[in-house]
Amino acid sequence: MSTENEGTAVPPAPSAPPPPADAPAASVPQGAQPGAAPAAGDPYGPPAAQAHQGAGESSSAPDPSWPPPPPATPAYGGDGAAGHGAAGQGGGGWGAGWGAAHQQPAPKKGHGRGGLVAAVLVAALVAGGLGGGLGYTLAEENDSGGSTTVSSSTSGGNVKRDPGTVAAVAAAALPSTVTIEAASSSGEGGTGTGFVFDKQGHIVTNNHVVADAVDGGNLTATFPNGKKYDAEVVGNAQGYDVAVIKLKNAPSDLKPLTLGNSDDVAVGDSTIAIGAPFGLSDTVTTGIISAKNRPVASSDGSGSKASYMSALQTDASINPGNSGGPLLDAQGNVIGINSAIQSTSNGGFGTGQAGSIGLGFAIPINQAKYVAQELIETGKPVYAKIGASVSLEDTTNGAQITEQGVGGTEPVDPGGPADKAGLKPGDVITKLDDRVIDSGPTLIGEIWTHKPGDEVTITYERGGKEHTTELTLGSRVGDS
Repeated sequence: MSTENEGTAVPPAPSAPPPPADAPAASVPQGAQPGAAPAAGDPYGPPAAQAHQGAGESSSAPDPSWPPPPPATPAYGGDGAAGHGAAGQGGGGWGAGWGAAHQQPAPKKGHGRGGLVAAVLVAALVAGGLGGGLGYTLAEENDSGGSTTVSSSTSGGNVKRDPGTVAAVAAAALPSTVTIEAASSSGEGGTGTGFVFDKQGHIVTNNHVVADAVDGGNLTATFPNGKKYDAEVVGNAQGYDVAVIKLKNAPSDLKPLTLGNSDDVAVGDSTIAIGAPFGLSDTVTTGIISAKNRPVASSDGSGSKASYMSALQTDASINPGNSGGPLLDAQGNVIGINSAIQSTSNGGFGTGQAGSIGLGFAIPINQAKYVAQELIETGKPVYAKIGASVSLEDTTNGAQITEQGVGGTEPVDPGGPADKAGLKPGDVITKLDDRVIDSGPTLIGEIWTHKPGDEVTITYERGGKEHTTELTLGSRVGDS
């Protein structure tokens, strides 16, 4: 399935939504003064799915070498994403006012009907006051205990939220999240989200959130308390859509978020997403895990390389700007990185940009943790591979090894993992361990959930017969 990252570069969002276009203005009486007006490649290459929001993959034989071909109709989510947050076009804020002020007309002279109406109103007020007084007196006589009104013993600011409630989880997690602003040397960029990974100042986010700032751009991270830090990219992985940045002059009191175990997540588990949808920082939304192991291929639509994941699907509202933010469980543990959405491409705030329809996708934290650690240690991503080219055609029959590689290369690398395992061109891989493989993109996403050196069982079909073989995954360093 192809999806879209939460968004491509867009202008910053307004501080508040503009008033509805059809909001009626207050009428101005005649003579009054008007007031203010309202204002296709290697199996370790990209799979076909919809993560940063896109369409199906090309059916042409993929190149076993990087970069893999991007999805045919890519699109980002939420970065995916968000990628980089989105913003609405300002047409004036709510602060401008919705109606026009006017001066009250002068009262008419005389004792006509207007005077009678006034007299009736006064009488009604007096009667109302008298009735209220009598009612209070009778209640006081019949209730020796005094007033029955019950007041809270504590103010709203002192109320304690029980552990496990959304409010308690959000209160604990928000101080460890940041809103990221990335811009290229030419000024192009956008907004995304990230979270504190360790006490040394490393922040984990999506690659597509910081991609504009990788080569000589500007990068900042702002905490909910308003403190803003310059940052630099430590490493980025296009294929995984994971990046690590580091705060310059990082504070000593950083509190890393607790990382959960995404393998233990179950469909139906509660989720909490934190991000900056459409530039609205520190936004919290809730939902559940809708599905697991969802094959997703995503791109920002700019012709860049695609990213692939075996994603956690959630219905928590994720929009452009949520990309890179944490997806938490009910205990506040990070179980994923919000990365992409599937949407109808209907825009919000007049931008024409895609928004949430309840189909969000997150990179499982077990995979993201491994990638982040590799980036911190070496600055480069490491990918697992089988060493064979598979078709990226979106089918339901399996991942077929192509008859010929792109550019005249061998479809099965001589001496590579697939070759050693006895796989040949034309074989259709239908399972990797116990995971059903229905297409090339699904196979790639599953391979990338493993580490180089892992041993896996491959089930494949050849000549109408099913076979199995053991395969030790190889490795590739870097995105190029």
